[in-house]
Amino acid sequence: MTSPYQHYYDYLAEHVITPFYENRLNHLNQLNLHGVLKRKNPYLLKAKNIELAGDLVKSIIDAFLSSQEETIFGNLLEGFAIYVSRTLYGGFKSELKSVDLEFERDGVYYIVGIKSGTNWGNSDQVNRMRDNFKTAKHLLRQRGHAEVVAVNGCIYGKDRHPFKRHADPDKEYYKYAGQAFWQFVSGDEDLYREIIAPIDEEARQKDETFKMAYAAKVNEMTQDFTKNFMTSQNQIDWIKLIDYVSRKD
Repeated sequence: MTSPYQHYYDYLAEHVITPFYENRLNHLNQLNLHGVLKRKNPYLLKAKNIELAGDLVKSIIDAFLSSQEETIFGNLLEGFAIYVSRTLYGGFKSELKSVDLEFERDGVYYIVGIKSGTNWGNSDQVNRMRDNFKTAKHLLRQRGHAEVVAVNGCIYGKDRHPFKRHADPDKEYYKYAGQAFWQFVSGDEDLYREIIAPIDEEARQKDETFKMAYAAKVNEMTQDFTKNFMTSQNQIDWIKLIDYVSRKD
């Protein structure tokens, strides 16, 4: 029997997991030791008391990939949220500032700014989002939408006080996170769990290829590091490394 979520599974496999692993692999293949070292803090690496060249190289590769992955995967799941809304309510990708999704349901017009987690910005960034929500509400009322509601949707996490008050009613918005966000988009309180099933299956298939490429890149960059940044006693040459990163030309 076909799962009622099958069309969501198919979308996640094709448009989330596959491009995510392709992006990871592309970023990995483009890495080179000298380029990534120039962006690392050598004092932090030393403070971690790393003594093995392989451990140092692995740590900088992992940090580089991790910094890319949250953004890449968040953007892909944003696309899935828009797909769900489009399928159910005719939602579409917005061009308004701070707004990623627009859709209408039960006479209410929703503008949604989608983020990965709940702690996505500082107070200045949140205030900018409020200002942009206010501008969007005014514009959409001029276009004939009487009731416009702003939402900050977060792909994962929790927010126990979703309604965010403000002295200016046009700057008020709802913050829905995790289960609450996916239920808001789909009307289905179980969707947040169902997303994990195709992610698990597809990731298992694609991870083997990535692991082979990852091991090859660690070994390649370790050889490069050993050749350029080790002492004659086969210790990490921290002075040479610091000079490479920071010394004036």
